[in-house]
Amino acid sequence: MAARPLVARQPNERLQALIQEAGCSNAGLARRVNMCGAEHGLDLRYDKTSVARWLRGQQPRGRAPAIIAEALGRKLGRTVTIDEIGMANGKNLASGVGLQFSPTVLGAIEQVCELWRSDVGRRDFLSGSSVAASALVEPSRDWLISAPDGQVARTVGPRVGQSDVAAVQAMTQALVGLDHTYGSGHVRPVVVHYLNSVVSGLLAGSYREAVGRDLFAAVARLTELAGYMAVDTGQPGLAQRYYIQALRLAQAAGDRGYGGYVLAASMSHLAAQLGNPREIAQLARAAQEGARGRVTPRAEAMFHAAEARGHALMGDARAAQVAAGRAVRALEAAGSDTGDDPV
Repeated sequence: MAARPLVARQPNERLQALIQEAGCSNAGLARRVNMCGAEHGLDLRYDKTSVARWLRGQQPRGRAPAIIAEALGRKLGRTVTIDEIGMANGKNLASGVGLQFSPTVLGAIEQVCELWRSDVGRRDFLSGSSVAASALVEPSRDWLISAPDGQVARTVGPRVGQSDVAAVQAMTQALVGLDHTYGSGHVRPVVVHYLNSVVSGLLAGSYREAVGRDLFAAVARLTELAGYMAVDTGQPGLAQRYYIQALRLAQAAGDRGYGGYVLAASMSHLAAQLGNPREIAQLARAAQEGARGRVTPRAEAMFHAAEARGHALMGDARAAQVAAGRAVRALEAAGSDTGDDPV
């Protein structure tokens, strides 16, 4: 891929700092980028001279910035965005949107709203994004160890009440019905526009604590639905962003059970698509630990079944059998007439 100079042609200090943090040589980073590109079907032939040019301010074209960020992320063991490596310009600015589990409620609102805006305004770019392998398990760790959000109430903006929450819940149910009848290809654009034009305004409004918790819970479900529809329409990279944000919204709602569902049902499905069975099991175990004592027996059964699937795909028959046994016992505890549901 040819390179073009940055407008100011200044040294890329952000990239330099990350290379130093990762403990990579220029040649080592080039090798990692080439290997990562090969996994995405790209024939990249960068070398230490290429990296030196990037550090002087040149920027590779096409998908290369995203590949560089992913390669560094794998070395560092965390998600790295294009903005962090100093290569966010033009349409690839959106490439890191939605991949972070924000440490604050305000940050979560800003991030999910930016994802919705980017989905509406830059659909061609986001729909072509691939699943970021480094961001599969990391958000689950953040969810697992993060302290509960102490407060979500807001005092600025238009007043939001329980009737607004009920409207989001009713819209979600209606959209689920339309999806079942006509398919995600017809319905998903409606979901995204509703999130961007209506729901973003609710999150930015003012609400009491109880209303805020209920609002975040409702928006988490609709955001997860948009991710599910992205999978259904062949956009797994976009789905991943929605799932991460649904997980963060569930955290703000104080709904650990639904957060576990996002991990064990939604995100583990993406891990399966990538052919990463270890991540399937890890996500399922994170769901079990993080939602322990706060979910129904049916949800517990689903979490254990997801773990069993991961072990089975890894060829660990014993671990798969143990996890499957836990799933069966949890399902038996639920009974046939309890009516409880994972979500």
